[in-house]
Amino acid sequence: MNTQEQVGAEARYQAALNEGRFLIQRCEGCGRHVFYPRVVCPHCGGDSLAWVEPKGTGVVYSTTTVRRKPEAGGDYDVSLIDLDEGVRMMSRVEGIAPTEVKIGMRVRAKVIDNKGAGLVVFTPEEAR
Repeated sequence: MNTQEQVGAEARYQAALNEGRFLIQRCEGCGRHVFYPRVVCPHCGGDSLAWVEPKGTGVVYSTTTVRRKPEAGGDYDVSLIDLDEGVRMMSRVEGIAPTEVKIGMRVRAKVIDNKGAGLVVFTPEEAR
């Protein structure tokens, strides 16, 4: 694997987020989805990975509340989300108190602007 290619995959992912688009990869060899961006499929070793838009829905696999003083921004959630496409990503669930995020909760992705850079966060599906 070429380090420049890996940086390229990550840069392409971030560029799409900066445009407000959430993309993941799908291997054209085995058909499985891939996340985090790569140049080689971790499932079959194929090197033909296409960029696709996921449904954006998933389930909270794991969650924790990070405690901070109110003057430091207050508490926030950090969760592992299993997308319906079969990949897992770390993010946060917004729109509810961090302590209300529960394992098994259905969530939907959205791209937000985080200090000038696109970032994927999730909201509870019922909050739509």
